[in-house]
Amino acid sequence: MIKVRHLKKVFLTPSGQELTVLRDINCDIHRGEVISVIGPSGTGKSTFLRCLNRLEEPTSGMIEVDGMDILSRKTDISMVRRRMGMVFQNFNLFEHLTILDNVTMCPMILLGKSREEAESRGMALLENVGLHDKAGCLPEELSGGQKQRAAIARCLAMEPDIILFDEPTSALDPTMVSEVLAVIRHLASQGMTMCIVSHEMQFVRDVSTRVLFLYDGVVYEDGTPEQIFDNPQKPVTQAFINRIRTFDVTLADSRFDLYGLMGNIRTFCNKYGVSLRTMEKVEHVTEEMLCQIIPFDAPVRFTVDYSEKTSRIHMVFVLENSRGSILSAVPDDSLSLMMVRGMSDSLSEPEPGRICVVI
Repeated sequence: MIKVRHLKKVFLTPSGQELTVLRDINCDIHRGEVISVIGPSGTGKSTFLRCLNRLEEPTSGMIEVDGMDILSRKTDISMVRRRMGMVFQNFNLFEHLTILDNVTMCPMILLGKSREEAESRGMALLENVGLHDKAGCLPEELSGGQKQRAAIARCLAMEPDIILFDEPTSALDPTMVSEVLAVIRHLASQGMTMCIVSHEMQFVRDVSTRVLFLYDGVVYEDGTPEQIFDNPQKPVTQAFINRIRTFDVTLADSRFDLYGLMGNIRTFCNKYGVSLRTMEKVEHVTEEMLCQIIPFDAPVRFTVDYSEKTSRIHMVFVLENSRGSILSAVPDDSLSLMMVRGMSDSLSEPEPGRICVVI
């Protein structure tokens, strides 16, 4: 249904510098698919969506909709947009019109429907999104979740072939998110083609037929929800899916500030909600490793990775230029090694000078 090839978008900053947001986007969207676009903030997800209907003009590349090159000067983009509905973050309802008028105005003006026909269809759509009793209300009388559901009904009134959702729940109070997601789930079950930019990962996993992970201006990974969430192939995707937070420091020699390091570790753990028990384990392992086990004859790089998804801690100690096993040189009955083993779920040295501890 939609073919995107080598899509590039460059913005000009106020200082006159070029900012490349989309570098080389390539993807296909087939009829009936529910495509979710995920990725870190600032990777161009919303820009990609807005380029699909030329709310943003691409710098270069090709976008075809049912074989029509929508970037061609000969293309009537207004006609394309009638087939490609869009639901925005901030609703964009007409504040001076009732909810029913918001839903019926465009079908009457752009599709030539009579008022009776438009209102009949509009009431049916409002009933589908649970707003039948709000038809005569003004937008200011609705909650954020209700406004977004009204915006979805307005979009559906134009009978689009595909709907683009630009983070439809990002402006909502957490208590209102579920009601909007339920409407989108219902549309998916009816076979509506959709492209959704979202940060609601569980929803993305449940509703999508395919997931695009955007990073560094390209589609970094493309696959089914199972492939992307259970078996991501690239480290950047793995880190994003697991929401891995990293603390990293290089200690030059044995005169490092242990108390300062412990304070930084505690700040890191508190920032990302690591439990007190796990934080204490991290501190114990760090002290034992750096003060008892690892010989400081070279700089040591120390990394703590915390997965918000699994709540696991992965600690790595790398002794630069080490050629021999560190753990093999530690006696098995060493009090220090026993303490480390007692504090961790696993302890290994996959290569000389590189010790991994999982908590």
